[in-house]
Amino acid sequence: MAELLTAQRGTADILPPAVQTWQTIEDRARAWFRRYDVDEIRTPIFEATELFARGLGEQTDVVSKEMYTFEDRGGRSITLRPEGTAGVVRAFLQAKLATPGAFHRFWYGGPMFRYERPQAGRMRQFHQIGLECLGSDDPRVDAEAIALAVDLFADLGVQGLEVQLNSLGCPTCRPRFREALVAYEEAHRSAYCGTCQPRIDLNPLRVLDCKTPACQVLNDGAPSVQDHLCEGCRGHQEQVLACLEAVGIAVRLVSRLVRGLDYYTRTVFEIVAGSGLGSQNTVCAGGRYDGLVEECGGPPTPAFGWAFGLERLALLLGNRAQEPGLELFIGHLGPAAATRAFALATGVRRAGDHRVAFATGDRKLKKLFEMADRAGARFVLVIGEDEVLSGKARLRDRATREEREIALEVSDLVEVLRAASQSVTVLS
Repeated sequence: MAELLTAQRGTADILPPAVQTWQTIEDRARAWFRRYDVDEIRTPIFEATELFARGLGEQTDVVSKEMYTFEDRGGRSITLRPEGTAGVVRAFLQAKLATPGAFHRFWYGGPMFRYERPQAGRMRQFHQIGLECLGSDDPRVDAEAIALAVDLFADLGVQGLEVQLNSLGCPTCRPRFREALVAYEEAHRSAYCGTCQPRIDLNPLRVLDCKTPACQVLNDGAPSVQDHLCEGCRGHQEQVLACLEAVGIAVRLVSRLVRGLDYYTRTVFEIVAGSGLGSQNTVCAGGRYDGLVEECGGPPTPAFGWAFGLERLALLLGNRAQEPGLELFIGHLGPAAATRAFALATGVRRAGDHRVAFATGDRKLKKLFEMADRAGARFVLVIGEDEVLSGKARLRDRATREEREIALEVSDLVEVLRAASQSVTVLS
């Protein structure tokens, strides 16, 4: 017997019923993007390595340690996308959409790839849904994007989330903060962990994001970016907070909040879960990246975006976001009954958004009911030769344990399913 092949470490098969949770998240996200007038964009899974090195920053952990990079047969350096923003910006520029006064909003979804230690909700192949807003520096763009994410998660029934926000400043005020931060970190270099010490030279803001307890204590005494914001950045932040407050979204200002990519400026935010995800509790994150488009070869273009991971959100939701299960199971006893059962199942499916299973093969009555039980069907209809002749059969409701006689007509079955969908009854 040949050796059994398994999925690669850091990847996972998404099997039923977990797929239902994913589909619900995707469907609700698509609906909320439509409400906010956001168009979908689809970009390639791999890009030129230079796009990510230039856009994300060569000193970031993503570029220096985590990317899946290879040389193709043409000798070009290619990278599987580790995030979605850079590809959207490249597409935005390649399509010549960066025109004066134009404002575009795109959403995307799909797999991303980073070589890191796999853990719950954090895989080497992971899936994201993201939003990118290109062409406006209006603080209301920041607030609207954050509100969209909050509305989506509320619709999914996610509870206990907190919106955390900070500003990283701009080219005017950020250098002053960086200078003060580096001076503080240099003075305490020996006390920082082995990961943070090189970051002091390469990416000092990332030191503030360290999860090591000793480093967190040190960072409590570090300079705050909030004390170094220029008038423009402070006014921008105040307007973002005012807009979110106006729509009932509570925000906690966290001066230590930074992001792991170099392109962020001004507003950065995270939506974090109070429980259910352990230390990796960020559900959604993003911010403003006003310099990235120019860094990728385009004109100065302000922008804002965020993304959330489907694995992490699905882990948080569990089974709560799954759509209703099997509504109707139709079994049959005999050839003539099989044809009638097949016609009924097809007719009910065509008549509306109903989930219907048709039993294949020849089985005994007891086996048919066992199949319906395993499938979790709400209603069970078994048709024999006598039922075909009479045009009626017994419909069993597994939720209420009641049976009723029903005509073997598509319209009659659809009426029962529609009525049942108006109320929620839990199967025991």
